[in-house]
Parts: sequence; C-alpha cells; structure tokens
Amino acid sequence: METDPHPVSAFRDDALGDLDAVGVAAALAAGEVSRAEVVEAAIARTEAVNPALNGLAFEAFDLARRRAAARHPFGGAFDGVPTFVKDNVAVAGMPTMDGTDAWTPRPEVSDGDFARVYLATGLVPLGKTRLSEFGFSASAEHPRLGPVRNPWHTDYTAGASSSGSGAFVAAGAVPIAHANDGGGSIRIPAACNGLVGLKPTRGRLPLDRNMREMPIRIVANGVLTRSVRDTAAFYAEAERAWRPPRLQPIGDVSGPGRTRLRVGVCTRSVQREASPEVRDATLRTADLLERMGHRVDHLEQPPVPASFIDDFLLYWSLLAFALVHGGRSRFGPSFDRSRLDNLTLGLERHAARRLHRLPLTVARLASLRRRMLSAVSPYDVLLTPTLADVTPRIGHLDPTADYDQIIERLVAWVAFTPLQNVTGDPAISLPLATSAAGLPIGMMFSARAGEEAVLLRLAFELEEAQDWRTLRNPSS
Repeated sequence: METDPHPVSAFRDDALGDLDAVGVAAALAAGEVSRAEVVEAAIARTEAVNPALNGLAFEAFDLARRRAAARHPFGGAFDGVPTFVKDNVAVAGMPTMDGTDAWTPRPEVSDGDFARVYLATGLVPLGKTRLSEFGFSASAEHPRLGPVRNPWHTDYTAGASSSGSGAFVAAGAVPIAHANDGGGSIRIPAACNGLVGLKPTRGRLPLDRNMREMPIRIVANGVLTRSVRDTAAFYAEAERAWRPPRLQPIGDVSGPGRTRLRVGVCTRSVQREASPEVRDATLRTADLLERMGHRVDHLEQPPVPASFIDDFLLYWSLLAFALVHGGRSRFGPSFDRSRLDNLTLGLERHAARRLHRLPLTVARLASLRRRMLSAVSPYDVLLTPTLADVTPRIGHLDPTADYDQIIERLVAWVAFTPLQNVTGDPAISLPLATSAAGLPIGMMFSARAGEEAVLLRLAFELEEAQDWRTLRNPSS
C-alpha cells in the first residue's frame, strides 16, 4: 500500500465539527444537532479515513443508525455520541476476534461486563476497532489485513493494541473510543497519536470474564480522547453506572487543582535510558512543571527491581501459552494455531521453556506494588516518558519477522508502561511534545492507586499551560 506523508484528517464542517465528546453531548442536549446527524457524520468520516488508516475491525453502521433513530434517549451524559469499541471485549451482535483470524468469527449474544457499563453512558458504537493479535504487540500489523496506520503520517504505526481506536479518535472520525491496557495499550496509542490516555486503577472499570481470570489482573479498560475534559467526564459518568468496590470515587473533576505537587522525574527505565530526543522532551516537561510551581526532583534510577523485565515478559508469555493451548476450548473447533503470528507463537515457546519459573515470577510481580509504595512515597506523581523512543515506522515490529527480533525491539520501545499494569496504579499519557519528524510524543504521569483525580487535575493544568497540537489544528 502506497502511503500519504500528509496527515489524514476527517474533520469537516458537519454535525461533529471539531467538537470533543462533551461538546457533542452538549450540542445534542441543546437540540442543535440530532443523534441521527452526528452518527451519520461519524460514519461518513470513518468511511473517508479508514482506507488510509485501516483501523476498522467490524462495521456496525446500521446498528448505530437504528440506535440513533430510537424515539427515547438511552440516558447517560454521552447519549447519542458516536464511538468505537476495541475488538477484544464482547458487544452484542458483533464478533470478537482479538486481532487474529485464527478461528471463524461469530456474533456475541450479549454485552460483556465492560460493554454494559460503557454503553450505559449513552455512547453509540459504530463497530469495533483493530488491534494487534491478542494485544501482544505494540503495533497492529496483521500479516493478511495489513497495519493500522498513524493519521499524523501513515508510514508510522498508530501504536499498541488499541491502535484502531487511537487512529480514529486522532483523525476525528469519533471524539472518544474504547481502549484497554495490559502493558500500555491505552497510553501508547495516546502517545503515538497525540491523545489523552488514562489507564485507571485496577478495578476502576469492570473486565470481561476472560480478563478477570488472570493470576494478576494486568488489563484495565478505559478510553482515548482528544481532551482532558472528555476523559474526566467519561470516568465521572461511568462511576454513576458502576461503582467499583474498595476504591475511592474519582468524582467530577472539571479543572486544574490548586495544590502544588511533589513530582519525581525519571528518564531511565529498568532496561535503558530514553533516546536523547525523548529524554530532552521529558526534561522540558519537568521544567514546565517547575515554572508552574510544582516541586520537581530528578531520579537517577527507576524504583523498580532489575528482575522486572524478565518477570513481566514471562507473565506476558504465559498469557500466550494459555491462549494457544486452550484455543479450541475457548474459541471453538475452527481454531487453527498455524494461523497465529510469530510473536504469539514465540511468546508461547518462551513460556513453555520456563514454566518452572512461574510461581516465583508471579510472587515477585504480586509483591511489586508494596515495594513501589515505599520507593515512591516522597512523591505525589512520577513523570517519565510514555515510550523510550519516538514512534517507529510500520515494519519495525513486523509480526512475521523472527521472534527474537520482534521481542528485542518491543521490549526496548515499551520500556516504561508495563509497571503500572503490574502495580495496578493509574497512569496518564499526555501529548506534551513533538518529535523532529512531526509526530506527537507522550509524557506519562503516574500516581498512587485510587488517585486518578490527582492526575486529571494535573492534566487540566498542563492542557491550559501548553495547548497541544491536534489534527484539526496541527500547527498550534
């Protein structure tokens, strides 16, 4: 496929305009536009950009039209706002293919636990978005279907397993879309596409049963948005639909906080220092925080044990092992492991050779949160880059390449995000920098479990202090 070096933007003068999700909801409530009009606008935008971005896994446009045409509102603050759902959670009437074509798809008979809460906010799904196979890679590059491309420059990846959602939100097809994060897949596409991506505290949003059955629940559901207020409003509304047990509520966060924070800054992961370009961007963000009155301390070493990389990789590969060996019972008799990509099969082999190490690995990972609490106790927030290097070109993480090459490149790039998946702490990626190639660079802020409100108030403050570029206004 020949790519276009210019940005791919769906923004136009229609019912969606350049509104974020809160803006669309307000226009709907005021009667300025109808649900049918905004859904049709989103469908037209998706059809316009998908040939270039390749982010659509399943089209449910007619279902969205019927939902928009219903006489009575569905309730929720986002009633009528169009969205997409990532293709690894169950939505009634849509198949769930997890980014692979290793079995014959079949429609789900009912919504899963997450979709029930997500759709209770009033969002109208237009279909499902593409991901890497089972979400294992940080770039969705299907051997048969092709890659999901970055709307800022289609030679580059849209990043992580939530790449289809990230590409569509950044390009303006929809203002908000579902994403989930088992090693960074809310935060990585946010960084690559210039979006806001909050991975919430473990348990903040419900998980479908298959994701709840993990020994350590590393996956968290969430959303990708173009504005901080959309992310904050989504969590406030989701909290009305489902109150998580044993977590303090986030509440309605609507603007910057007044409290000056203690911020620890680290540009080094357990494995490596961030690239010079990303390191410099992180230090500029630290300088901005100091000018805003926050107290900033620079950390020479990450507060993470050296065993973390090997432990997380083994746990990640255990998930592949379970999927490969349990494929027929889980996905049906059409499951064919020969159609899986080299990364999935390589991870399965990695686990098979190290199964004897799993009990100790899981024990170390399970105890990591307690160790981190002690290490970061002087700080309210930690700042790191979201990713260790700038967004790579399509092909850098080619899933048909040799497994050793894929995993080496993957581990090197995704060096910062997996930590919060293991600890369960919240972390947010904000588009606070731009690479020399003109693509966004994400900065990641993490806080203690249950303190999403701290991150959102800081995000509001940073958004006001430094307007970030969007594909609606790429030169700002």
